[in-house]
Order: sequence, then structure tokens, then C-alpha cells
Amino acid sequence: QVHLVESGGGLVQPGGSLRLSCTLSGGTFRRHAMGWFRQAPGKEREFVAAWKGGDIHYANSVKGRFTLSRDSAKSSVYLQMNSLKPEDTALYYCAADSSLITSQVGNPGAYDYWGQGTQVTVSS
Repeated sequence: QVHLVESGGGLVQPGGSLRLSCTLSGGTFRRHAMGWFRQAPGKEREFVAAWKGGDIHYANSVKGRFTLSRDSAKSSVYLQMNSLKPEDTALYYCAADSSLITSQVGNPGAYDYWGQGTQVTVSS
């Protein structure tokens, strides 16, 4: 059973940076597409970024500010978030799936495994 654990959330001022981490266990890391999603109170879960098959995909709202990277040796993916805005405030989730097709990287319903989430709050 695949298990995902996120870390790295916190409170940061607008314009600041945070780095989120997600570690996969119980499965073969290289066989899984990995995604980051976020959900603000009262809103639907939305796509942030994903890695699949060597390609990285970003939501338009975070392009140029967020960077996804991965370390296969540590079975981990990271989300470096720079120039944070108050509207980036949300619970951030890591997700994984071993049979995801590229056209579905932004669809939360297409991922089988989810972490517990880590809170990111951007406020002065």
C-alpha cells in the first residue's frame, strides 16, 4: 500500500518562500506520477504541479513562482514556492498514481494515493 507523507508547510509573509516535501513509501517511486494539489476553505481542490514520465506540468497560477523537483534516491518530490501570495494560502496535498495518463495530470480524481496535507498560510 502506497503511503505519502508531506512536510514543510507553515506561515510566511507575502513575497516569501517555502519548500514542501513529499515522500512515497510502500511502492516503486519511479513507477508513479506525482502531483501537488491545494484546497482553500470553501473551494474545490485544485491542481498545482505534477511530474509524469519526465515531464513537469504547472498550473498557470503558479508558473514562474513554483518549481517541482524530485529525488528518486529518496523517493521524494519537492515543491519550491517563491513569491508567495495570500491567495496561495491552502492545505497542500501530495498525490501519486501508477497508471495516470498525461491528459489527467491535473485531475485530482485520477490519483489513487494522497497524503494528509500540509498547511501553507501566506499572511502579513
